[in-house]
Amino acid sequence: MRMIFGLVLVAGMALAGFAVYMAQGYINQTESALKQEQAFRQKVGELVQVFVVNKPLKYGDPLTPEDVQTIYWQKSALPEGTFSEQTALFPENADKPRFVLRPMETYEPILTVKVTEPGQPAGLTGALNEGMSAFAIKVDATSGVSGFVYPGNYVDVYWTGSDQNNQELTRLIESGLNVIAIDQTAAGATTGGAVVAQTVTVQATREQVARLAQAQATGRLALSLVGNPTDGADGTLVEVNANSLLGITAQEEVVEVEAARVCTIRNRKGGELVEIPIPCTN
Repeated sequence: MRMIFGLVLVAGMALAGFAVYMAQGYINQTESALKQEQAFRQKVGELVQVFVVNKPLKYGDPLTPEDVQTIYWQKSALPEGTFSEQTALFPENADKPRFVLRPMETYEPILTVKVTEPGQPAGLTGALNEGMSAFAIKVDATSGVSGFVYPGNYVDVYWTGSDQNNQELTRLIESGLNVIAIDQTAAGATTGGAVVAQTVTVQATREQVARLAQAQATGRLALSLVGNPTDGADGTLVEVNANSLLGITAQEEVVEVEAARVCTIRNRKGGELVEIPIPCTN
């Protein structure tokens, strides 16, 4: 009997030790996972709730509550102009919807620059910032970057014409203009099926509009796509003519000026011989 009791006691102690070992391993695993989670949270930072679209939307589509959902986004990488409250995106007193100004893909955050105010139509007035104007630039396959300019892009505008010496030159007249509309369509989601536009509408100040109108009336305009609208905005003059393009240095023309001819007669006054200037006859 005592032997059986001893065996049971030994077995119980072994099971208890094994249970303690297993519990200690589980606790260590839990602590390790918790530390990893804390390190990840510290690296990612605070997460905030933002509204995104749950399906692709194109220009002019109305934005309804069925088209959006909320996800959590890293606060440190949050774009400017997002919506985190439903009352801000869909005001209760608004009887008309917002409209899409720029194409958006699934799970893309809704930004204030990509939608109109409630009830505002998706026209050019809705795409313009306060105090800005819209100006249409005539383009073709060459000057319009072969049809790969789209609303939301930024372009530099180059003017080619003749100066006061009747010498043709090309000059950068405006940089980093925002394209807000274009009369081209694209087949599918790729730009390979783009149709070349005839006009590109940009957002500009009234002074810039006047400069562009004068430039378009006196020469030819060409667009150049830029990735950063601040590039080239330091006021540096960018100008190229035929001489600078070919590396020709203008040489100064040396004009020899013939010395003025002086005619004189000699006249003796007493014992002194004096030369008196007279008009030259030949």
